[in-house]
Amino acid sequence: MTTTADPLADPAFAERYRAMLARDARFDGQFITGVHSTGIYCRPSCPAAPPKPANVTFYRTAAAAHEAGLRACKRCLPDAVPGSPEWDLDDDLAARAMRLIGDGVVEREGVPGLASRLGYTPRHLTRVLASELGAGPLALARAHRAQTARALLTSTSMRVADVAFASGFGSIRQFNDTIRAVYERSPLELRALAQRRSARRTGTTDDAGSDAGEAGLVRLRLPARPPFDAAGVFAWLADRALAGVEEAGADRYERTLELPTGPALVRLSAAGDAPAIDVEARLASLADLAPLVARVRRLFDLDADAIAIDAALAADPALAPSVAAVPGIRMPGTLDPHELVVRALVGQQVSVASARTSLTRLAAELGERVEFEGRARTLFPAPEAIAAHGASVLRGPAARIRTIVDVCERLALGALVVAPERGRAELRAELLAVPGIGPWTAGYLAMRVTREPDELLVSDLALRNGALRLGLPGDARALAARGEAWAPWRSYASMHLWRAAASA
Repeated sequence: MTTTADPLADPAFAERYRAMLARDARFDGQFITGVHSTGIYCRPSCPAAPPKPANVTFYRTAAAAHEAGLRACKRCLPDAVPGSPEWDLDDDLAARAMRLIGDGVVEREGVPGLASRLGYTPRHLTRVLASELGAGPLALARAHRAQTARALLTSTSMRVADVAFASGFGSIRQFNDTIRAVYERSPLELRALAQRRSARRTGTTDDAGSDAGEAGLVRLRLPARPPFDAAGVFAWLADRALAGVEEAGADRYERTLELPTGPALVRLSAAGDAPAIDVEARLASLADLAPLVARVRRLFDLDADAIAIDAALAADPALAPSVAAVPGIRMPGTLDPHELVVRALVGQQVSVASARTSLTRLAAELGERVEFEGRARTLFPAPEAIAAHGASVLRGPAARIRTIVDVCERLALGALVVAPERGRAELRAELLAVPGIGPWTAGYLAMRVTREPDELLVSDLALRNGALRLGLPGDARALAARGEAWAPWRSYASMHLWRAAASA
């Protein structure tokens, strides 16, 4: 083999190959190892004997490995890992498309709907995704459906037919064919294998999710990339929980939520010592499972590259003690972007407690009443309701009320789109063009809706107070200058500063 043909001569290949040889679990989900001599693809930490470099191709997605004719490894289950942090970090077309594919848009609206949301033609979108990710939108959606199905088959006792439709498949035959093609096993064989593994691990018969056959009830576990500060996210949610809409504690969070086909009741809890979140949901339709999973992953920032973030922030001596005390800090996302817009506008220049009081009143007055488990509950008001009646319910400065009503009218009409797939610069510009929305609100929404990793809101008083507690500058301009060294993780630095302020 000549030097030029040696794959290790490529620095990117060599870096991934070293990670594979080290069986480094930090890279699980970030790339796929395709082994063409065996016809399988693996996670980087697979315990199997490492293949020769000439037999290996690294892929960005499982769909690309499928398109290359490879099947999933039966030993390491390469899709049973957190997702790639690229889809949250990057702001290019491929990353934005992957966020929508994970949300189940292809199943609900097809490739034309996906392309329309992104502002491109289906042909151009397919060409870009095939070039950058090795697979087009249909193949990427197919891989996502297969991964969702495997998770449901192995972690619940849902009927196989229900698993098929909850995963987004259009028919049982399509479901069976895809599972066999990807995993070289039938759905029932996948479930039996998982039960045997669980029995060997625990010494008991696995009956997890035994009541998941109840109509509309789903239970599953979503893995996080460790280290994972789940307690920090639960505390953030508890501080902002609205009575009637949400209930929260140190390791649990429950709320009502409007999903594409109807209202749902969602319970989230810490998974003990495992870096994961346990999900229990009562859904109007199993078709809502994919968007719910995508939103929970964003809410708890499950795919963040915590090791890289902590290493970068700990390099600053002022942040190092906070990073050591809270490894794997997360930046909370949102289950409902429109709701977050209203929360951000109400919360401008007031305390968290004051905002919670105002938002609880708003939800009680305008939220739709729904019943779950024999109990009346409340959905957070839709933009249409706030646009129509918010002026008579909201309290505070008249200018702020006008802004909230105006923004809700824009959201209801589609004149303003606030969603995870939006380009960050474009969304920020549109928000700043709305009278009454300033840089703090635009930056805050970029952080929590589009997962902007590099936002430092130096105009935030609480954030500056937290900076002072950590021995950092309390002046906005000086703090911004100091924060330049934290790029590209300034949003996570913000979480450390807010945490320091809250602990005062």
